[in-house]
Amino acid sequence: MFPERFSNLPAYAFPRLRALLDLHEPGGPVVHMSIGEPKHAFPAWITQVISDHAHEFGKYPPNEGSPELRNAIRDWLSRRYGVQVDADTQIMALNGTREGLYNAGMALCPEQKNGQTPAVLMPNPFYQVYMISAISTAAEPVFVPASAETGHLPDYASLPQDVLERTALCYICSPANPQGVMADEAYWTRLITLAEQHDFQILADECYSEIYRQTPPPGALEIAQKMGAHPERVLTFHSLSKRSNLPGLRSGFVAGGPDSIARIKQLRAYSGAPLPLPLQRAAERLWADEAHVSENRALYQEKYALADEILGHIPGYMSPQAGMFLWLPVQDGEAAVLKLWQETGVRALPGAYLSRDTDAGNPGESYIRVAIVAPRDDTKAALIKIRDCLYP
Repeated sequence: MFPERFSNLPAYAFPRLRALLDLHEPGGPVVHMSIGEPKHAFPAWITQVISDHAHEFGKYPPNEGSPELRNAIRDWLSRRYGVQVDADTQIMALNGTREGLYNAGMALCPEQKNGQTPAVLMPNPFYQVYMISAISTAAEPVFVPASAETGHLPDYASLPQDVLERTALCYICSPANPQGVMADEAYWTRLITLAEQHDFQILADECYSEIYRQTPPPGALEIAQKMGAHPERVLTFHSLSKRSNLPGLRSGFVAGGPDSIARIKQLRAYSGAPLPLPLQRAAERLWADEAHVSENRALYQEKYALADEILGHIPGYMSPQAGMFLWLPVQDGEAAVLKLWQETGVRALPGAYLSRDTDAGNPGESYIRVAIVAPRDDTKAALIKIRDCLYP
């Protein structure tokens, strides 16, 4: 029998979007801006790396990632954040960050916290895998508004003490999807201090960390090590999908304390799907190269400027600090997305589909998410359509 705790789940965002739009004809050439699938070119040399190692498709790949890949990730963490981790005990390669974000909850969430059902904190709006991981472990997902009033980051310290005392895990995305804001050092310091006080772990989803305007966002491990926090307090998750425009490579990693990584490795040995070795060789090269990342970031910086120019007059418009999305204020997200589709062919995502209804309402209801992943000229044309349709 299907477990009862899964019976009342809302449909995933993109099936909901298809149900909303696909019965209606688009009002122009279809422009896909609903999903964060990078459209910039990935490094051309990657195909040669995979080809050179194609014979390794004949081998079972190591569960935790090859030593060479883990060493490349270790070196990148040191260059990018100044953090020192052990490649053998504190890093594990992932088949994309979604796998890791889900399995971390499965591996680390206890059956009880202080004799009660554990709570798993997450921002609202949020990446849906956070909720499913919590529900899968029979924990309680606690949705904390990440709204304009809180700077579009969740204020976990505002939760009642009884909730904090049974909190086992806390998800946080920085730079944030969908709002494009970054957790600064002060925010990380407050959150890590709160986690130390109430003894919960932070699962830091930092897969957008390399797409930003000018100042790179600080990292969770960076601040935790600077504070001298417990070594198991923070786990960070990164991906090559956005950084290197390779969502189909399905390559990411998790880094954190050795006890936590050991537990995730053990679970993955039974249930995971490690990345094929030729793809691990490609990932190894990608983590070692920054030139293509800088070029990619410059393309997004151009599109941030375009968005500011075209949409900056909108009341409540947020100029994104980072990431690949615009979080645009509207009266009703579903109505706006349907109107945009029927009149222009631009396909965006209602903000409510990324959020959960709570007693305080749905914090995404009056927003739409627009992915600015297409080339510059295509993005510019689509943003003009959005402006003329929704903000005349």
